[in-house]
Amino acid sequence: MTIATPRTPVLGRRTFVSALLGAVATAPLAGLARAQVAGRPEAGALYRDATQPVAARVEDLLRRMTLEEKVAQMVGIWERKGDIQEPNGDFSPARASERFPHGLGQISRPSDFRGVDPSLNGAAGAAGDAVNRDGPQTASYVNAAQRWAIENTRLGIPLILHEEALHGYTARGATSFPQSIALASTWDPELVTRIFSVAAREMRARGAQLALAPVVDVARDPRWGRIEETYGEDPHLVSEIGLAAIRGYQGETLPLAPDKVLVTLKHMTGHGQPENGTNVGPANISERTLRENFFPPFERAVTELPVMAVMASYNEIDGLPSHANRWLLNDVLRQEWGFRGAVVSDYFAIRELNTRHRMFTSIEDAAVRAMDATVDIELPDGEGYVHLPELVRSGRVTEAQIDDAVRRLLTMKFLSGVFEQPYVDPDAAERLTATPDAIALAREAAGRGIILLKNNGVLPLSAGRVGKLAVLGTHARDTPIGGYSDIPRHVVSVVEGLQNEAQGRFEVVYSEGVRLTKSRVWAADLVEPVEPEVNARLIRQAVADARDADVILMVLGENEQLSREAWADNHLGDRDTLELFGQQMDLARAIFALGKPTIVLLLNGRPLAVTELAERADALLEGWYLGQETGHGVADVLFGRVNPGGKLPVTIPRSVGQLPVFYNHKPTSRRGYLLGDTSPLFPFGFGLSYTTFDMSAPRLARGSIRNGESVRVEVDVRNTGRVRGDEVVQLYIRDDHASITRPVKELKHFRRVTLEPGASTTVAFEIRPSDLWLWNIDMERVVEPGTFTLMAGPNSVDVKTTTLTVT
Repeated sequence: MTIATPRTPVLGRRTFVSALLGAVATAPLAGLARAQVAGRPEAGALYRDATQPVAARVEDLLRRMTLEEKVAQMVGIWERKGDIQEPNGDFSPARASERFPHGLGQISRPSDFRGVDPSLNGAAGAAGDAVNRDGPQTASYVNAAQRWAIENTRLGIPLILHEEALHGYTARGATSFPQSIALASTWDPELVTRIFSVAAREMRARGAQLALAPVVDVARDPRWGRIEETYGEDPHLVSEIGLAAIRGYQGETLPLAPDKVLVTLKHMTGHGQPENGTNVGPANISERTLRENFFPPFERAVTELPVMAVMASYNEIDGLPSHANRWLLNDVLRQEWGFRGAVVSDYFAIRELNTRHRMFTSIEDAAVRAMDATVDIELPDGEGYVHLPELVRSGRVTEAQIDDAVRRLLTMKFLSGVFEQPYVDPDAAERLTATPDAIALAREAAGRGIILLKNNGVLPLSAGRVGKLAVLGTHARDTPIGGYSDIPRHVVSVVEGLQNEAQGRFEVVYSEGVRLTKSRVWAADLVEPVEPEVNARLIRQAVADARDADVILMVLGENEQLSREAWADNHLGDRDTLELFGQQMDLARAIFALGKPTIVLLLNGRPLAVTELAERADALLEGWYLGQETGHGVADVLFGRVNPGGKLPVTIPRSVGQLPVFYNHKPTSRRGYLLGDTSPLFPFGFGLSYTTFDMSAPRLARGSIRNGESVRVEVDVRNTGRVRGDEVVQLYIRDDHASITRPVKELKHFRRVTLEPGASTTVAFEIRPSDLWLWNIDMERVVEPGTFTLMAGPNSVDVKTTTLTVT
């Protein structure tokens, strides 16, 4: 669905870029804002006319703005929300006008109670466990803020309200879907689009227009606590899932529909392979590695869809933090790829040019450098950019730079529809949140994201044969749903899901088994392990409870404190091990000793080196974090209502010593270890089913093509088992001989298919020049003539091949 008023073009990617390029090319820059209009512009001002082209509206508004009014559009507010609120959290027009007389660009996270005295409204619970605004409260707050911006500032420029929405809208009561890494495990772009359509609907109903998502970082180090926020280690998979998320959030055309929000691509770039696996560490990677692995998801997003915001990353590359890297943000993103949207700062990143990267001694110096790198707006608060008027007057920043930034920010506002639809209905905000269709979709996603890693025949379970099911592990009841989550209306635990399944047909007994940390609060700084003596007692009890069970389910893994964003030196989240935390293996060994059929379900944020579990469990399932419908999704899979079809979006190593272990390595890598093993525990793309499949070698329409041509390739797949199931056809390519070393294989296409027993289908892909190109020694993207090995299979290891020749 797309909204377009008369004479307002509906802009796809190509026409969108062309229109903006034309506007920028013809607009005078340096002196454009000097013709100021005294007082409030007339009601019929061109920029207020929705029938006019966006570019014309932008230029009309820009020429009316004072320098201070322009700079006001380049800052947000979050930590300092007390400046625009009453002590109880109500928006205060008087305070806002006193603090921001020239207006304001964005409000960061209007759904939270930042800047509020908790004693006045009960806004905060335990340390770090904030209870935020519900739907009607958020909508009312947004309406008051927009009314101030429109009625109490000279130009009446409405606000952009941005929110976090990593795996659903991060707000109180909103629908919580599986974490990003679990969504990638579905290998189902259409499902991802549906999920983020719901997230967008819930966000827009509460008044937000901009999502700080999706994360399209390629993640190549599982020690990094933010790997859960990503779509995995492969640039093609990340690109496809990222594009699907964007289509869900904002659709494929602009202006926005009334139930859509703009996206912010995060984080450009290199974020996912930090030095020693720690967040914000230097990304010691070459330009070639950037172009081959980290750039593609960003490039495809901004060239294929009308993306309006990209967030720069915290890390440095070759000595330059991204917020100070003009080559990255201007030369590559804007000039090479044609991006015409806004670059937004990550939270406090301009300050961190000084405090973390030690580049400058003053916030003014950091602001100058960020402006030179073409960072357009400072989030979450204005610390450096509030000094821009004086920096312009002193000649350190030009007004043309300010105009360029504000032009992009205003364009985003006009295309968001906020000028025409600034207000929302508080009643609708509640009515459109966590609707039955959203909850059903969360359950579907949970089932489709689960990966079956091992099964000796114990699964699926039959309700009539289970007898007594022992469910063990703190995560079976205290269900983790991952970072960047708020409090859903209800989280279905594994125990609840299985009790619903039982319904008098079998008995479910729960025992905690082992605790991990004293708190599960993601935002709390302190992480305290539970005392060993407490767990020793719980393990003894779990063994006693499981002794007469017919089947045992152990729910193990991590919680939100053990894999998370390390945003400060006193708030860490990266790990130097991939082993199960605490005394979980003590529990597992004691249970295995009972000799009962034992299933292990992992709920965790990072790949875990679970070699012993893989050897000893009768079945092993990877669930990551499955969202608010965890228990129902798990029950659906355990009892065969859903046949697991998820696939790994990352490689699972045997130990931390194997890192890096990503599948698309170079030929000289993985040579071998003395008395060790370089093969992963489970390869990229791996996942079993309750049925079996047979997949053919790829079949080319032509074995030889000319450079620049495309060719069709087909793969036959047949369900050779007894039940309906899903398989993911994965197509990899290797450039056999090239002027630059090439990976041993690279994923280029995939498709998830559903087949009845005995049924077969043919999956066809188009091999295009972009599937074959490389960056040559002159850093030019070319296809070199020669042979290419095409590989098809259910994962990155078990493949069948054919050869394509390019002349």
